[in-house]
Amino acid sequence: MFPLVFVLAGGLFPFEAKVVRYALPLAVAGLFIASFHLLLVAGVIPEGMTPCTQGVPCSKVQVQWFGFLTIPLLSMLAFLAVIGLLVCAHFKASK
Repeated sequence: MFPLVFVLAGGLFPFEAKVVRYALPLAVAGLFIASFHLLLVAGVIPEGMTPCTQGVPCSKVQVQWFGFLTIPLLSMLAFLAVIGLLVCAHFKASK
């Protein structure tokens, strides 16, 4: 998520239509990582497949708001929003 800040700021102010080319792969990669983490927290992926070996386990829920909002879910929703906005910007610029 953090590299997207610099890529989008550099390409959206002033608007450059080619910024979607650079930002969309970063957002899709982030979406895959967020989905992996969400599946890990949900128990679909076994904990033995995780890269976390020391410290706080990746499958433990640290924050839970309203009974269902976790950090991996918020991350996935943020990446989906960024991808949706980039696709909209691409189609608006191509007109």
